[in-house]
Amino acid sequence: MKDLKEAYRTIEADSFAPKMEISFIDGEKRQTLCYEKVTWNVAGDEKGLRYGENPGQQAALYKLVNGNLALGDVELVQPGNYLASIPEMLQSGKHPGKTNITDTDNALNILRYLMEKPTAVIVKHNNPCGVATGSTLAEAYFRANKADRLAAFGGAIALNRECDVETAKLIVENYAEVVVAPDFKPGVMDLFAAKKNLRVFRIRNMARLSDFVARHVIDFKSLIDGGIVAQTSFSANARKSEDFMPAACNRKIVDKATGNVTFEEHRIARLPTEKEYEDLVFGWLVEAGVTSNSVLYVKDGATVGIGTGEQDRVGVAEIARDKAYTKRADWISWEKYAKPFNDLRLAFGEEDGARKQAQIMEQTKAEKGGLPGCAMVSDAFFPFRDGAEVGIREGITSIVQPGGAIRDWDVIDCCNDAGVAMVFTGQRSFRH
Repeated sequence: MKDLKEAYRTIEADSFAPKMEISFIDGEKRQTLCYEKVTWNVAGDEKGLRYGENPGQQAALYKLVNGNLALGDVELVQPGNYLASIPEMLQSGKHPGKTNITDTDNALNILRYLMEKPTAVIVKHNNPCGVATGSTLAEAYFRANKADRLAAFGGAIALNRECDVETAKLIVENYAEVVVAPDFKPGVMDLFAAKKNLRVFRIRNMARLSDFVARHVIDFKSLIDGGIVAQTSFSANARKSEDFMPAACNRKIVDKATGNVTFEEHRIARLPTEKEYEDLVFGWLVEAGVTSNSVLYVKDGATVGIGTGEQDRVGVAEIARDKAYTKRADWISWEKYAKPFNDLRLAFGEEDGARKQAQIMEQTKAEKGGLPGCAMVSDAFFPFRDGAEVGIREGITSIVQPGGAIRDWDVIDCCNDAGVAMVFTGQRSFRH
C-alpha cells in the first residue's frame, strides 16, 4: 500500500538558480532588482523551501539584496533593505515549506501596524484566525488563541515582544507550525524542543517592522500562462482615529416629473467613543491582512469573528457572525470540560453530551457570540444597508468601512436608526 504520508515528508528537488534578477526597462533606462536564494542547514542538509503550496511543487525563497528601482512611490535603492527574508531559524525539525513562509509574512504584515502594545497574530492559510493585544505578551497570545482555538491548530504565530516562558507554555499547549519573535528568553527553547517539528524563527530587528508601515514594494502575481501582474503593495492610510472621516454623503434626488436634480445631505448622528475608536483602528489594521471580500468583528483589542474570501458582503458578514458563535461555544466547552464542543457527545455519551452542548449553545445565544459592543469592519463599502444590519442585529455599536457607495445615505440612515457610530476610511482594503 502506498504511504500517502510520505509526500508530506519529501523534500522536492530544487531546480531554481541561486540568484535572480528582475529588470524594468524603459528605453535606455534599466532598473534591476537583485535577489539571492535563501537556504537553511537542517541536520546537515543545506536546502531552501521543502516544497511549494503542495507536495510535488518545487519552490524557492529569494531575498532582495540590491536594487535601483524608483517607480512611483516605490524606492528600492539600498542593499539589505529587508526585514525577514532570511529569518534566523533556531529550531526546525524539517525545512519550512512555502506556506510556512507566506503565513509568517502575512502575520508580520498585520503586526507591523500593531507594534506599540504586546501583540500576537496567528495566521492559517494566509488569513488571521486570531489577533489580539494585551498588557503582557502571554495575555495577548491567550486572547488571540481564544478567538479561534480550532483554526489556530497548525498556524504561524508572530509575536512582537521577546517570547517569555509564560507565553511559551501557552503556545505548546496547542500545535503550531511556526513561531517568530524578536528573541526568546532563557528556558523558552527548552519548552519548544518538545515540539520537534515546530519551526522557530528569530528576527532580531523586528522593531524595524514599524518602518514598513508606509513603505511600498512591487508585488508580483503570476498568471496561468506565465504572465505577470505587477502592482505596488498595499499600505493602510488610516492608522489612527483622526485619519477616519465621520460618515457623510450627499444623496442625489431626481424629480421624475421635472427632471430637476437636488442633493440631500446625510450625516452620521453619533461619532465613536474613545474606546470604540480604539477598536475601529485595531480592526481596520487587522483587515489589511485578511483576504477579501471580508468582514470582521473586534472588541477590546481582539478579534471576535473573521469572515474571509466571500463573494457577497452580506454573506461574509453572516459568516463572521456565525464563526463568532461557534468559536464562543467551543471556548466555553474548552473552559468547562477541556473538550472541544464537537467532541462532547463522544466524551460524555450521547445523552449527557447532547445536554451539555444544548446548555453551551443556550449560553452562547444569550451572549450573542460575544458580539454585543463589537466594532464591525468591512474592507469595502456596504452597497446596501443589509450588510450593516447583520452586525447591528447582534449588538455591534460601531462600524468602519471605506465609504463611497451610491447608497451610502441608506447605510448612514440605518446606523442612525440604531444609534450606531460609523466612520469612513476613504480607502478600500482588498487583498486577493
